[in-house]
Parts: sequence; structure tokens; C-alpha cells
Amino acid sequence: MTASGRWLPGIGGTFMNAATPQPTLRSQALAALCAAEWPDKLAAVAAIDDTLPAGAELALAEPAGLPGRPRAPEQVPPAQVRQRSVQTPAGRAALLHALAHIEFNAINLALDAIWRYAGLPDAFYRDWLGVAREEACHFDLLNRHLATLGHGYGDFPAHNGLWDMAERTRGDLLARLALVPRTLEARGLDASPPIRDKLARAGDAQGAAILEIILRDEIGHVAIGNRWYRHFCAERGLDPVSQYGVLARQYDAPRLRGPFNLEARRAAGFDEAELAELAAGMPERAS
Repeated sequence: MTASGRWLPGIGGTFMNAATPQPTLRSQALAALCAAEWPDKLAAVAAIDDTLPAGAELALAEPAGLPGRPRAPEQVPPAQVRQRSVQTPAGRAALLHALAHIEFNAINLALDAIWRYAGLPDAFYRDWLGVAREEACHFDLLNRHLATLGHGYGDFPAHNGLWDMAERTRGDLLARLALVPRTLEARGLDASPPIRDKLARAGDAQGAAILEIILRDEIGHVAIGNRWYRHFCAERGLDPVSQYGVLARQYDAPRLRGPFNLEARRAAGFDEAELAELAAGMPERAS
């Protein structure tokens, strides 16, 4: 802690103090991850200085309580998140809130990838900073639109599925890339078009336009996950397609079900062998 009561991310297993020179992109990403209230998190992401060195060589100490989250929304099991009709204002608000919660988690996931994994290429950290900034933009668009319906982030219960997988893969970079951007976030490529169309049919043109922006950007985010997953598979002499099945079994990844947005998945870098595996179904779980 500093004299002002602010903590600064640690290096080499200890916390930095105010005399430590030069913050890094990774230490600033950790600070943003720790921000709890959504206005503070958005401001912290915007304030990350991408002219700083990444600090890839530094081992940052993990503060307690990651990720920073506001007290609301209440976190509940997925089965307790009510599904409502988008034909009513309350139903549209609940849907927009669920989408905003996904984007809030996606901000944290990108920031976590930056600070958690040391010793990687500079471009890795800068790619995920770009993702964090776009996820912050998505959250802001959804939350502003939610306000037009008389609600804000935190008004509805939400589940923690995205971050649960991040916790499972915290010690395995290859698994993180395989099972977060290439699995859970790639589901957004499949889900966004029907959600967009539902909003349009309900007369919510602005909500539909926001979903179109999110789909466009998420293709790029999944492509980043694909590119780095293949990069690290190649470094380890692993086949990306067969290794994905190994990781899906090891970390109990959810079984993916269609319909799949094959056009978007191709644009995001999935090759035909991967799409064939997807169409055939996820590998059976180990007994």
C-alpha cells in the first residue's frame, strides 16, 4: 500500500511500492482488473498506456479478490437466470443486462491474459489490450442502451460461467486460449445473429445495431485467440485439432451444440478440420 492507501501491482512475488520505477502495460492491466465498480474499470482500461513496455519478464504477484467486481449483480447458478420474452421492455432489459454481464467478464478475461502470463511475445499483450478496450466499448454501448429502458448494470442476477473457466485454466495458457476465446467466446459468434434478429423483430433497432457491432468485433477477438493458440501449439510441436480435444476433456469444457455460424467461424480463423470436428460433436468426456 502507498501512503495514499492505493496498492500497486507487485513484481517478483512482492508488492511494488511508490519508489518502484516505471509501470508496465502488464502492471496497469492488473490494476484495471482489480477495479471493482464498472465506471472505474472502464476508466482504468482507457488509461492503460500502450506506449509503456509490456514488462513480459516480470513476475507479478496476484492480489486477493481477483477479479474486481461490483457488489451487484448478484451471482447465481446459470439455471437461476430467468429467460424472458424480448417482446416486453422488461424482457429486453434482462437480455441486454445478460449481454452486458458477458462483456464485463470479457473485459476481465482480456486483462487477466495480459498480467497473468509472463515471458510471452510483446504482440500477445498488445493484442489482448486491444480486445479489452473493445470489450469495454461493448459494455458501455449495452449499459447505455439499458438505461433507455430504465435499468443499469447490476439490476438483474447473473451467472459466472465465463470466469469459472478462467479459474480452471489459470495455470495453463494453452488451455486458456483453447477454452475461453476459442470455445466460450466463440459461442457468441453463433448466438449473436439470432439475438440480433430477435431484437430487430421486437422493434429494438438500436439493440440490434449494437449486436452487429459486437459480432463484427468478436470475430476479431476469436481470431486473436485462434492465432495465439496455434502459435503456442506450434512451439510445443502439438497438433491444434487433436490437442483441443485433449484440453476439452481435461478441463471439462461444455459440449457445444449447433446451429453454428460457420461463416463467422471461418472469418475468425477456424479451419475446415476444426469445423468438421465441431459438426461431429465435441470429444467424449474421459470416464
